[in-house]
Amino acid sequence: MKLMSLLKEKQLSVYQCAKESHVPYTTLSDMVKGKTRIEKCTAETIYKLAKTLHVTMEELLIECFREDENVPNLRDFEIYKSNICHLVKDKGDIDFIIDILKENQIRTYWERQWYRESFYLLAMVDYLSRENGLPLCNDYEDIRNCKLSEPLYPWDIVLAAKLDGSLDRKEQCLKEAIPEFLRFNIIESEIRNVC
Repeated sequence: MKLMSLLKEKQLSVYQCAKESHVPYTTLSDMVKGKTRIEKCTAETIYKLAKTLHVTMEELLIECFREDENVPNLRDFEIYKSNICHLVKDKGDIDFIIDILKENQIRTYWERQWYRESFYLLAMVDYLSRENGLPLCNDYEDIRNCKLSEPLYPWDIVLAAKLDGSLDRKEQCLKEAIPEFLRFNIIESEIRNVC
């Protein structure tokens, strides 16, 4: 688990961190040894640790999940999604669609087997086409007939569900999903409200 390397980076021993954060030493020690998984801890414990380590709760969870092979590398995909949304915001819907189709990025990603990225980009083009009353580009029908094997939720929803053990947030997110993204099993409800 990466918690120990984070403690070393902050020049804290397990004992010092436990004392400063008011997290019981045995709990923290078990987390460092991998006996206790961070997502099983209470939000209060994660908050105390994050505050002591001067990181956000999300950063702490990401750092601790980084080497967990059961958790897909969602952080990189979240950055990709954010970049695409910013590109749409900067270029405008029509110019974005034209540039993506002209550069054939969707097919390039597909051929590289970057399926998430290919699906996300095609979903974005299809969504923006619908929003602007444009016909769909027929060059990607083969890709439109495929989808991810498992639903891909936004990272913050995945973390929230792990922390509180409730599926309510996932269910709500699923209800609000944009159909063009949902077609590919990507749960996305907001592409316009980016900072």
